[in-house]
Amino acid sequence: MRGRRGREEQEEGQEGWPGSYSVTTGLPRPFVHGLCRLRPELTRAFIQHKTSQFSQRVRERMEENGGVEECTKNGDQRGTDAVRGACKDVGSVSDIIFEMRFNPDVFSPGVEFPSSDSSTTRLQERLLREAAAFIITHQIPAFVDDCLQFSVSPADGATLRQALHRRGINLRYLGQVTRALSQSENRERLKHITRLTFGEIVMRSAQRILNTYLQGVEVSSLSAAVSHFLCCLLVPHFSSAPVGEEPKKRSRRRGRGGGVASDSMAWSALSGGELWNLVCQDAKETYNLTEGLGTSVDHLVEQYGLQKVSLLRELCLKTGIQLRLREYALDNRSKAPIGPDDVLNVFPVVKHMAMTMSDASKLFHAAQANMQKGHVQQAYEQLKEAAYMFSRVCDDLHPDACACLSSLARLAYLQGCSAEARSMQLRVVVISERVLGFDHPNTIQEYALLAVYVFAGGELGLAQRCLYRARLLMLLIHGEEHPYTATLDSSLGLLLQGDQSIQFLQSALKLNTLFRGPTDLQTALNQHLLAQRLCTVGDYRGAMTHEREAMDAFQSQCGEDHPQTRCSADFLRAITQQAVQVERSLRQGGASSADTAIPDSLAPSMEATLEQLALVNGILKPTISNKIEELKEKLKEMRASAGVASEKTELALAINGGVAEEKVAGNDAEDEGRAHHVPEASDGDAENAAPARNQEETDSSRKTEVEDKTADEEPMSDHVTEEGGDQVTNGESESGVVDGGEVSLVDSVKPDSAENVTGQDLVTNDQLGNAEINGDEGRAGNDELGSTKIDLEQETLTTDDGQSGKSMIGVKSKSVRANGGPESAEVDGEAGRTEEITG
Repeated sequence: MRGRRGREEQEEGQEGWPGSYSVTTGLPRPFVHGLCRLRPELTRAFIQHKTSQFSQRVRERMEENGGVEECTKNGDQRGTDAVRGACKDVGSVSDIIFEMRFNPDVFSPGVEFPSSDSSTTRLQERLLREAAAFIITHQIPAFVDDCLQFSVSPADGATLRQALHRRGINLRYLGQVTRALSQSENRERLKHITRLTFGEIVMRSAQRILNTYLQGVEVSSLSAAVSHFLCCLLVPHFSSAPVGEEPKKRSRRRGRGGGVASDSMAWSALSGGELWNLVCQDAKETYNLTEGLGTSVDHLVEQYGLQKVSLLRELCLKTGIQLRLREYALDNRSKAPIGPDDVLNVFPVVKHMAMTMSDASKLFHAAQANMQKGHVQQAYEQLKEAAYMFSRVCDDLHPDACACLSSLARLAYLQGCSAEARSMQLRVVVISERVLGFDHPNTIQEYALLAVYVFAGGELGLAQRCLYRARLLMLLIHGEEHPYTATLDSSLGLLLQGDQSIQFLQSALKLNTLFRGPTDLQTALNQHLLAQRLCTVGDYRGAMTHEREAMDAFQSQCGEDHPQTRCSADFLRAITQQAVQVERSLRQGGASSADTAIPDSLAPSMEATLEQLALVNGILKPTISNKIEELKEKLKEMRASAGVASEKTELALAINGGVAEEKVAGNDAEDEGRAHHVPEASDGDAENAAPARNQEETDSSRKTEVEDKTADEEPMSDHVTEEGGDQVTNGESESGVVDGGEVSLVDSVKPDSAENVTGQDLVTNDQLGNAEINGDEGRAGNDELGSTKIDLEQETLTTDDGQSGKSMIGVKSKSVRANGGPESAEVDGEAGRTEEITG
């Protein structure tokens, strides 16, 4: 829309611009080239905004005409009129449905449209004006809010550009971004973003000037011209050597003969002040930035905290200049800090697009959504599949593949697989260095995560080296005043001991207080960590001060009943008790008696340090809810489930074995008792006793038949009541029959049998017959009876299975008697004890 040269639309009455838009922003204005277009991210956000606006307008119109329920009835014209009116209000290209389309040539010079399409052309112009104003009114404030909420935290020009493009903001709006940052109420917390925006404006303007500057330079003088330009940019009031002197020295050293003509040495006439004026002029024309740059680069260093080495790195990345790896004294004004020999090469920098793999990217985004919902296992499987797709398509050398493997390493660590997380994170670091660069902010974060996983494996020295490297690179690309520097300092404070640990934690606390505020959860966590380390060195007074501030922050953010607040209060109480004890020892016995050991409650353990390290680096998120505790409990249950199941199985087998052994022991004891109590009979007595014994057996069989008939005449609705109040009916004779070969503890039964029968209540005749049974041989003639008698709390329940010859034994029974064959038993179903074995 602003790509058209020479056409200015500054009238406020044009349709599409907000009120007083041109006065407050200075827009619209012509741009330096005609390739300016709105980004696709902006169009998507704008359409989404229009969609919500359309829904709101439809609802408002329906409520004005009788209510939403009345207007949405079939055949009601008021609903149709509401939709038509809302389409007209939001600028839909259709008057019956919501539809958004953009014509990119509507403002292009030389493109004319027929007069019959004048209404359509005006609508397209209105939509493009609204979309352009949407950047100023919505997207830039949203970007500022993202920076305040730390949803994005750019550390250099590349990450700043990526964050702006994600919101659909073109880099030509950097001047508007600086105004929004300066007008924000939280401008002090956004100092690092302001620093980056000014540095990006200066380096982009210098890049355009360098491209023009090198057009008239010969190839033989290219390194000298580049070094001279860098010195003029970074060293104020830099003056070059006399014309012809330096080139002659260089030519003799490099084997070239003769001097250089004065006509080809025009590049050496450039001075530092002249170059800075060109930079300020380009910034005004391109970004509409009229103030804030000062008279030299030293103003940016003093005002915004920019580092000259960071500016040198940004310019080299943008222009393709390769310098010798050494330390440059950029504050030395007496000697050129960068010489011609330091410029090794100049590479072409070409804009390109990183191609995305649709299937793998969809799985990766779905896994991220599941991670936000807490579905860890499902997200882990999706990430594994996405990583496999990335490896097959691009051999892992892709930024999305790097991010996917990093998320996979994080989930592996959360599931307790620290070795797998370490191996995978090492791959991530290598890929990030090759794809993005060894000094890219993403590579720095991957080094910090690698330090966490390495420390989880017990490699303390390697973890410290990873964090030292990450901090050194962070100081190179941005400086010390950045929120992520606080993260690195906190991590180093956790891994180090003594005064070094306290120094890093104090530095992290200073940065967190500056950027996050004193009541933020990360600041409170930093206060707690510092209090712990102060306790280890005996400074209980300082520990009490920091822990009290941490408790106040937790209480304000989470509430008094939150577990974190209670833990902080308990820790503060323990510090107070220890301080009182030390003070009492000092008063009673002097300094020698006060040398007491630190209690275990104040000294952090290895597990606590590892958890704190994960919280600091974002592997675990400090939240107001209790999701972390729930996740821990869930993981503990998952790990213990297999062991609990095996223990239950072993316990069941042990119980069944004990029952069988007890039955056998009871049989032996009963037989021995009969043998001792029955006196020896003579042959005559045995002959006299035989008819009597036969008569008793006949009477017993008749009595059993009478009892069976009585049981059959009882109604079938008799119930057996369990302890819990549930009832089991003796509905069908074949229900509840357990096939031979199954274990004695049955987990489930058929639906038409007793529904509430537990696994310990069903015993089969086949299992009862496994025990050794010693019966009376004289009673073997009664095997054909096949009757079963069950006594349950003075009720009798008899069930015969004529087909299989088996019986169902009732639940919670006091005694079970089975006379179904030569092998039968009686078992106390409630306590699992054997009372009587009969043959």
